Amino acid sequence: MKIMTNSLVQKGSRLSLLTLASRVLGLVREMTKAAFLGTSALSDAFSLAFMIPNLLRRLFAENSISVAFIPTFRRHLEQESRERIKEFLSSTFTLVTFATTSTVAIGIAVAPLIIPFFGTVTGETLLLTRIMFPYLAIISIAAFFQGILNGIKIFSPSGFTPILFNLIIIGSTWLLSPILDNPARAMAIGVVAGGFVQAAFQLPFVLKNGFRFSFVSPAKALRDPGTRTVLHLIGPTIIGMAAYQLNDLVSTLLAGNAGEGVLSSLQYSLRLQELILGVFAVSIGTVILPDLSGYAAKKEWTPFNRLLSNAMNTIALITIPITFYSLVSAEGLITLLFKTRSFTDESVALTLKAFTWHICGLYFIAVNRIISPSFYAQQDSRSPTTAGIVSFGVNIALAAALVLPMGGGGIALALSLSSAANTALLVWFLGKKNTVDVRAMLRSTLLYALKILVFSVIAAAPVCFAKKPLYAVFAGQNRLVSQGVPLFISFLLFAGIGGLLLLATKDPVAGAAFSRFTKKRAPTTSPDAVDAVSEAHKNFPGES
Repeated sequence: MKIMTNSLVQKGSRLSLLTLASRVLGLVREMTKAAFLGTSALSDAFSLAFMIPNLLRRLFAENSISVAFIPTFRRHLEQESRERIKEFLSSTFTLVTFATTSTVAIGIAVAPLIIPFFGTVTGETLLLTRIMFPYLAIISIAAFFQGILNGIKIFSPSGFTPILFNLIIIGSTWLLSPILDNPARAMAIGVVAGGFVQAAFQLPFVLKNGFRFSFVSPAKALRDPGTRTVLHLIGPTIIGMAAYQLNDLVSTLLAGNAGEGVLSSLQYSLRLQELILGVFAVSIGTVILPDLSGYAAKKEWTPFNRLLSNAMNTIALITIPITFYSLVSAEGLITLLFKTRSFTDESVALTLKAFTWHICGLYFIAVNRIISPSFYAQQDSRSPTTAGIVSFGVNIALAAALVLPMGGGGIALALSLSSAANTALLVWFLGKKNTVDVRAMLRSTLLYALKILVFSVIAAAPVCFAKKPLYAVFAGQNRLVSQGVPLFISFLLFAGIGGLLLLATKDPVAGAAFSRFTKKRAPTTSPDAVDAVSEAHKNFPGES
């Protein structure tokens, strides 16, 4: 158990550091947006224009790669010849390129018909949408490259590309805004340029590891058995992802009609939430999928169960304390990060209302991203799809009911509650399989989560009492001092109390993470974690 926990921490730590840098820069990107656009109508226009291709990106790229491509690719590495692997990659590359470029062309043409559903239509919203739509095709190709690298357990290049993406958008905003006299257009150009760099940066690593592919005819691509397997797995996933994206679309529609600034405030709030979610949940989910797939292929369910349980405990250790600290420090955090130039006190209040309810769902959203790979590893994409469709219905019903009395906060609360419903359904579906001991996993996970929750409440209580006098001491100083210093002191107080409680109870998950970062040791990977990737490297040598 300890060996596997150490291995999980070790594998996730490098990717988490890269993702941390990416998410911090993503936050800086939102701070830049807040400074130039605030929660104005122009900010809403940019948020809507970027959201449409970004939602389609998630549909075409992220989940399709993890759900369908990586498991199929790994089976090809284990069972197929080098020439056969090349044919599979060429067919997949052709279909990804053809599908996304066709969607881009259609999207640019019908944009005037789509945008009116999300509030007041302006010429600026239409122009920004058309500028950023090509991002969909570029980033989908980048996701294809990422799938190849992650399939052979090379995570760092893909983890680094979002850093470049955010740097390019930030730089474009500051450099091009004076020239264009429009910061929203400058950011839009940065989005497209950043997506191109994400694809271009990963390609040399793919080629270095010996993988080659080319365009083939669409008919030949559709006849490829591997590609047909991918499409078969993607089918139900697209339905589920379509429901998930429709979730965001309807929420955006409700927010766009709830008043000026509501849509932007929800985007700022989600950025704060995703800073934590992306660093840990996505990183751990990405790292465990190849190993889960390997265990499932060999029907080694004992290490499969251990890995899943350890991942869920790790998520509880991270997200529950962060949730409580964020709840007691939210206003100071939002003020420190965003309040400048165009981001006013009203903007802070709007974002605070959304963030308070968004952060309550952090644990459930993170757990969903850990449980879902356990289905994908077993080539079951229908169960998480069904759960996603049900949670979509819950979210839309709650958002429609809560938006009038609660505004943006109601939309945020609906997302958190629907995420909890999604978690419950995923666990129930997992219990119907004979491969996972759900009762043992639930008993372990719930008891551990309850312990961390109690520790978090104990650690948060002194922060609540100390907050008002602490901010009073530094009032009247510049924003970095008046907000940053109290936040830092309160974080040290919270983390110190929580750390002492974990130390006193000799917490095994925290202990494994601590030993990983404080002791020099050789990589600790359990023998059964060595799988067909090593065999694949005989044909495709490279460094991971």
